[in-house]
Amino acid sequence: MKNIRNFSIIAHIDHGKSTLSDRLIQTTDVISEREFKDQILDNMDIERERGITIKSQTVCLPYKAKDKQLYDLNLIDTPGHVDFTYEVSRALASCEGALLLIDASQGVEAQTLANMLLAMEHDLEIIPVINKIDLPSADIDWVKQQIAEDLGLDPEAAILTSAKEGIGIDELLETIVNKLPPPKGDPEAPLKALIFDSHYDSFRGTIIHFRVFDGIIRAGDTIRFMSNNAEYRVEEVGIFQIRRIPQKSLSAGEVGYMVAGIKTVSDTRCGDTITHKKRPCETAKSGFKEAKPVVFSSIYPVASDGYEDLAVALEKLKLNDSSLIYEKDSSAALGFGFRCGFLGLLHLEVVQERLEREYDLSLILTAPSVKYELVLNDDSVVTIDNPSLYPDPTNIQEAREPFIKASIIVPDKYMGAVMKLCLDRRGINKNYQYLTSNRLEMSFELPLAEVVYDFYDKLKSVTQGYGSFDYEIIDYRPTNLAKVDILVNGERVDALSQLVHEERSVERARNACDRLKEEIPRQMFKIAIQGAIGAKIIARSTVSAFRKDVTAKCYGGDISRKRKLLEKQKKGKKRMKMVGNVMIPQSAFLSVLKTD
Repeated sequence: MKNIRNFSIIAHIDHGKSTLSDRLIQTTDVISEREFKDQILDNMDIERERGITIKSQTVCLPYKAKDKQLYDLNLIDTPGHVDFTYEVSRALASCEGALLLIDASQGVEAQTLANMLLAMEHDLEIIPVINKIDLPSADIDWVKQQIAEDLGLDPEAAILTSAKEGIGIDELLETIVNKLPPPKGDPEAPLKALIFDSHYDSFRGTIIHFRVFDGIIRAGDTIRFMSNNAEYRVEEVGIFQIRRIPQKSLSAGEVGYMVAGIKTVSDTRCGDTITHKKRPCETAKSGFKEAKPVVFSSIYPVASDGYEDLAVALEKLKLNDSSLIYEKDSSAALGFGFRCGFLGLLHLEVVQERLEREYDLSLILTAPSVKYELVLNDDSVVTIDNPSLYPDPTNIQEAREPFIKASIIVPDKYMGAVMKLCLDRRGINKNYQYLTSNRLEMSFELPLAEVVYDFYDKLKSVTQGYGSFDYEIIDYRPTNLAKVDILVNGERVDALSQLVHEERSVERARNACDRLKEEIPRQMFKIAIQGAIGAKIIARSTVSAFRKDVTAKCYGGDISRKRKLLEKQKKGKKRMKMVGNVMIPQSAFLSVLKTD
């Protein structure tokens, strides 16, 4: 065990975690140069295209140190985006140390701070690493000052690297061996192992990623999951070295995978403890947080016969993404679908893209909403996340919406723009403090409903990409809610309904009507698109009709002949409007979600 080191790389988004993982993998010769490719741990197309890590990956690096001993370094690469904090917390629960990566030109940002606090909660040894020192804009002394002032770590212990150029990688590997503690645990004790991830393999079933804390696990053992008492026989255990390498056994301190013929997707829960059936451990591993969804949206197949395929795809996707929550839902306009809970808007986009690409589905998503608490006249409290469940306003005594505490770190020249953005979103400015001479941290309390719409994009725009943002949910507060319905040709389209703050209702309704006007194809009759609260119309757009020139065959002559033909056409159009159904294209549902 003294030759094992378990560590993860944590950082703000885009500070170079995946590139550093690449260099560590190349330096330790886990994979040949011919097989190597950039971002090797990011195996999803969507991760490569966007340049982000969505799912944490594990790899075991064999490293011969200067003391001539061979060490096993178990690296768990983590995502940086605020939506995937649950991935980071799971990875940290199975490590003894963490590399805190800081960009030499950007400095300490919001997620750097948040991830460091997560690592401290797990009592991990933290090594600060200053990356991208080869950039012309790198300012190492300024970053060291931030490490001391903002993070409270020793700036002299920071290791200077450039993952892109391969500078400082050997020194970093030596520091991991010397500074990080080896794992503790007793190989003779009853088996106790923590599941920190899992993925689905169409040939082998569920493949569980786990860390052994006590005991030994071998192929052929009968194991039990402590959360649901499900029992399985282990077929194979092994370690990750880009590919899966089978081993005879894994003992205390090691990280690896297990195949046990698990067919039911819902049996594996991340954060669960594995133990032996015959000799179980007394208590499960504690300190694991469940992921809580904050954004809700309904997903429907474009064709009604795609419902079964969508159900199967969601079940498989849930295994690779344990934070996805879904339940059955139906809509008068769109048929049967699922109501899903997501960790944020990026998570929603990722799930949608993965369903469309990996399972070849065509989907329609409804406008994202959050969970509201409603106190009814009989003093009962109900929580709703779907506008279609909103009760009659006369029965509601009080409505409450979730508030978040947002921490925004920006250069001080953008302070005014950020302040305006947050106050426009009904934010309350709690305080701000200077972290260094020209960077400040601003704290706001904001309604979550205002953040899920397009807040993150706007923040990046007004701060020219320098603003970093982290948030946590604090409580529910009273609000004035209104349900905005969209009517197309006098018929309510329930999939386009939104729950919004009363002040925002006219603006949102007008935006939705204007967007739909651009998307709905013209007919032979006028189409009215209206936004309404109850029976009161608050916004309207009209899709004008095609006009066939019925008077073309009349040359000159009496005006009454032309009028007669026009009147006849008018009657026909009226009749057509009575029976005419308006087809709303798929793009129309998505366009309502976008803002200018």
